[in-house]
Amino acid sequence: MTAERPTGAEATVIIGQKVRPGLEREFEAWQEDVNAAAARYTGFLGAEISRPTPVQPDWVVVYRFDSIAHLQVWINSATRQSFLDRGAGYLDGPATQQVVSGGTQPPDPLVTVVVTHRVHPDHVDAFLAWQRRMTQKESAFEGFRGTELFRPVEGLQDEWTTLYRFDSAEHLDAWLTSAERKEALAEGEKFHDFRMRTIDNSFGSWFAFEENGREVPPPSETKTSVAVWVGLYPTVVLLTLALSPAKLPLWLGLLVGNLLSSFIMSFVTMPFYVNPLLKRWLRPRPDAPVTRTRLLGLGLVTAVMVFWAAVFYLVTTVIWHLP
Repeated sequence: MTAERPTGAEATVIIGQKVRPGLEREFEAWQEDVNAAAARYTGFLGAEISRPTPVQPDWVVVYRFDSIAHLQVWINSATRQSFLDRGAGYLDGPATQQVVSGGTQPPDPLVTVVVTHRVHPDHVDAFLAWQRRMTQKESAFEGFRGTELFRPVEGLQDEWTTLYRFDSAEHLDAWLTSAERKEALAEGEKFHDFRMRTIDNSFGSWFAFEENGREVPPPSETKTSVAVWVGLYPTVVLLTLALSPAKLPLWLGLLVGNLLSSFIMSFVTMPFYVNPLLKRWLRPRPDAPVTRTRLLGLGLVTAVMVFWAAVFYLVTTVIWHLP
């Protein structure tokens, strides 16, 4: 069902940006510097960069602050404007921006659609009624995970913002292309002035490690890939050793091993080994020095992987030879 969130709590801004072809690495390095600058501002809670995917065509940057006031200070700051001036050459056209206020949790780490509507003040009641009917229709679709509705943010954004979530891109597409949605859009024809963006975070559920159990946005794609590598290597080697006495043919061994490794990674390796081990690197504190955090994280990753490589070298060449 639709939950309209009150104002005055955390504030999140979602910025979508197209990047000039061939400048993706330069853009990502520049954006990391922008995020580091944002981290020095009062009220900063976190920032994430998400690369384009088949579901999400733009680069997406999400900033979270503890209040609208602190978010406004960062968005309107001379520091951010200076960065925008220096990074203009990486950007292919103007960015899009949506702000949501009042949430205690960032967008769902699966597939989230962000829709913004301009609504005339005289039509607010009709808009809210139409949103309720829209939610009733979409909640009947498989994979639906809920909707949140956010009022305009005075002084920062004039649009109403709706977040609705599905557990997969396939289930989302089923809703977006459905006759029920077309019918609902026709009913709300007066609200046709809207923008929509889909946000996809592929490994989101592997990186939920807040102490209270809430899921948080995943790290950057680079950190995600390295973290998965840290967990995957020992998992795959240990499974290979465990399955080797069965002498399964290659095709069957890989079939069984991949299935087991997927379950072990999701339920054991990531939540109990990788996330606690690399937490300060994957999700550094807002006030943590960026360069020091990066170097310590990379040093820890290197040490861990050297350790595993040495252990498995001894196990497979000195202690035990695979059959």
